[in-house]
This record gives sequence, C-alpha cells and structure tokens, in this order.
Amino acid sequence: MADLARVLNEVIPHAHYVGGIVRSSLLRRESSDLDITLPAADVASAARELGRRLKAAVFEMDAEFGVWRLVTHKGKIQIDLTAYQGKDLKADLLRRDFAFNSLAYPVSALPEIVIKPQKSGTARVILKKLKKNLIVDYSGGLQDVAAKVINISNSRVFKEDPLRMLRAFRSSAELGFAISDKTLKQIKKDRALIVKPAGERVREELDRLFCTSKAYDNLMRMDACGLLTALFPELEPQRKCAEVYYGKGGVLKHTLDVFKRMEYLLDHLPKAFPKYAKKLAPLAENKPLYKMAALLHDIAKPATAKVKGDRLRFFYHEEKGAQMAKAVLERLHYSRADLRLICAMIGEHLRPSNLASNDVITDRGAYHFFRDLGDAGVPLLLLCWADYASYVSDAQLRRIMPKSAQRLMTIAQAQKTANVGKTLRHMQVLSLLLRKFFDTPKKVQPTRLITGRDVMAALSLPPSPKIGEILEAVAVAQVEGKVVSKEDALAFIKTLDVKEQHIRAR
Repeated sequence: MADLARVLNEVIPHAHYVGGIVRSSLLRRESSDLDITLPAADVASAARELGRRLKAAVFEMDAEFGVWRLVTHKGKIQIDLTAYQGKDLKADLLRRDFAFNSLAYPVSALPEIVIKPQKSGTARVILKKLKKNLIVDYSGGLQDVAAKVINISNSRVFKEDPLRMLRAFRSSAELGFAISDKTLKQIKKDRALIVKPAGERVREELDRLFCTSKAYDNLMRMDACGLLTALFPELEPQRKCAEVYYGKGGVLKHTLDVFKRMEYLLDHLPKAFPKYAKKLAPLAENKPLYKMAALLHDIAKPATAKVKGDRLRFFYHEEKGAQMAKAVLERLHYSRADLRLICAMIGEHLRPSNLASNDVITDRGAYHFFRDLGDAGVPLLLLCWADYASYVSDAQLRRIMPKSAQRLMTIAQAQKTANVGKTLRHMQVLSLLLRKFFDTPKKVQPTRLITGRDVMAALSLPPSPKIGEILEAVAVAQVEGKVVSKEDALAFIKTLDVKEQHIRAR
C-alpha cells in the first residue's frame, strides 16, 4: 500500500486527525482507527477518491452527520472521515465530549503512521513524531493528557449524548486517568439521561469497561454519583436490603464485592485453579459476560426477601433473578446465546452450594450437575467462586486459595471457622467438580452406548418419554461403573421395571 500519510495529504491536505488517535498517540498507545475531520462539502468526494487510491472499501455510515468509513483491503486499516460538527474546526472540537478528545493534528504535517497488524486480521495504528506546536487545542486537552485527567469540554456534553457519562468511566478504566470533580458533578446532575441511548450502545461501552481490570473501581465511582442505579434501577432496592447481613449498602454491597472477586478471578486464574488455568483461559476472554452475571446474580433478593423465624431468607431468588436478568439483558440487546448463558448461571447459582451440603460429592451428583447445566456448567463454577470469595477478606482469601485443591474438608470441620471454613469448603467443592469435569470426563459426560432405537427394539416399546428415562438410567449406570459397553447397556435395561412411574431396577 502506498504511503498512507502521503496519500492522505495529497487528497485532503486541509483535513485534521482528531479525537482518540491524537490522544492515544500522545500516550504512545495504538488506536483501532484513524479519525479525520474536514468540511462537510468535501467528505463524500474525499472518501471516494481515497477509496480509489488506497484500494479500500468505502461506505457512508451516517448521512445526517456526514460520516464515511474506509477499510483498506491490505492491512485492514479503518479510516473514518467526518464532516465538521459546526461551522469550522474550532466549533467541531469545542463540541466534543472530553478535553483530551478535543485535539487535532493537521494531515499536512505528515506524521509517521505506524501500522501494526493484529492476529484478528485487523490493524491498529499510531501517529509518530507529532510536533506539539502543531496540535490544535482549544479546551486544554494537552494539559489534561499530561495530568492524566478527564474533563468535560463543556456543560452540554452529556445532554447531547448521555452515553458519554458511561464513556468517562470506561476511558478512566482503559487509560488509568482520573475523572475530575467537575465532570463527576455534571454526571451526577445528568445521570437520569442515561436511559436514552440505544441498548446496544450501552452494552458496547459496558463490554469495553468490563474487559479492563479496573471495572470494579469504576463501578464504585459510578454508584457514588448515582449513575450505576440510574443505568440499572433494578439494583437500587438492594441498597437497604439485608444490611444486618452485609453491612451498610446491604445486598448491593455484596453484589459489588462479588463483582470485585470475579474481576480478580478472571485476572488470576492460575492462582485460583493452577492445574486447570490453561483450560479455563478461554473463559477469561469473555470477561464482560461473567462480570455481568456477577452484577446481576442477586438481583431478585429484595423482591424475594422474607423473615422466616428469626432469619431473613430469599426463597427462589435465583429463579426470579434469572427472569429479572433476562429483562435487563434484553434491554441491552444481548445475543440469545449470551442471554441464555448468563441467565443459566444466575438461575442455578445455588447448585454447587446444595452439593456442598453433602459430606461426599458423588460421581452421580457431578454427572447430574453438568448434565443439567450444559455449557453453563464451568462458567457457573467461576461465578460461585466469586460469590463464596466475597465473604472473606483479601488476606483470608490469599491464605485459603492454595488449600482449595486439597481433599474436601468435612462440614463439621468447615463450621469451626465460620465464613473462612465455609468459603474454603465451597471452593474445594468447586475444585472437585472441575477435577471431575477435566480429569474424568467420562464420569460426568458419558458417551452414549445405545440409542433410543436400541431400547425400543430390545424392550419392544413404542416411542414415548419412557425411552429418554431409560437412556438416562443407562447414563447413570455408566457413571457408577455398572455399565461399560453396549452389551452391558442392553443387559442392564432388561433389569429395569419400565412399568413403574419412576423407572428402577427390579
């Protein structure tokens, strides 16, 4: 491909690089695209000419705001051409969200454009050798970049696009910048507007925030200025619920603690599960999904809270929570697959705890767990780890993590040390389930030895739900080691009393 900077200068010498590419380049960070602004009258013709010169795909993204996108066939570089939002460059920059995004650099200055291909097939770019005296700055953006602070460029930025409030926290998490008091004050004032942006735009910002290792810190700041519960009003009732158990902040405090532990777990899988860290690593690529599950896992506790005797109980909050979470996720336009996964995790998040109520975790119990949960089985174990870990301090967690892979302690032993013992035992149950899943998969996911046709032929039965029940009985027998071959399976089913309501051996 011809030198990109030279071609841009030949076609649009009066244009400017703007926004994220300038700020990121000053921070020596790569950017996913090149944002360029120029007069409205020139955008369409410039896009077509650049497409021809760069052999790039060209399409109009937004006719109202004059936005055209180019994607080069070689290198997969993304270039966005946008018309001035205002009468000129100054007006455009002053309308942008934050001062550090209100910077421009002339295309005619011919900065060095370094292109770095990615494994995904796309490319990231950075501008090198920028001359600071050529940077256009009307809002003090250069000063903010140097001070690592996020300042709004004017008091109208959130009214013009409320999603910018969420973007402030996402940018803080990605860049490590502080959000100024002035900006936080304006977010608190405008927080109710956050319901206006389209759900998919909100989800995209949340996904980027949740991909970072600073999501928890920023959720706490969002809550402090009222943005968190403005975005998720379903969480507000948690704040005063069960304070006797969780302290000030009630269930919401617990929810955020679980989110914190989930963030830690996804960043430190080798510490939590050293033997299975590599096998679990692909799950860490879905950080936004698991963090969202953590955020919503107890969403129904306030709605289900009842005093039973001298205890506050939350009967069926997991089932109700899955229903409430579904509505939230639909509002954010999650895919059906992601919605099903998160709701399954929330709706079954008490299952491992129920297993832990037994001193012995049998192969049969593990089989039923993974059979019922399917693809959500292992992800659910991560949610439960974060849930259990939220009940102990950071220091206590560090002490018990190395012990989580040890032999399962008894319930009596766990009860001797209150929360620490209970958390350790539950973590040992999770490790045990992972061990059964990864080390003895035939025990929890047995290969089917016979088919429904085999059952009908052997027992002279017509098609009916009984056939599925018989196959399930065979699978359990496999798990227990009673059946190891097709011949064994055919012999076993002939020992079953299929006339009973619940199939059992004669």
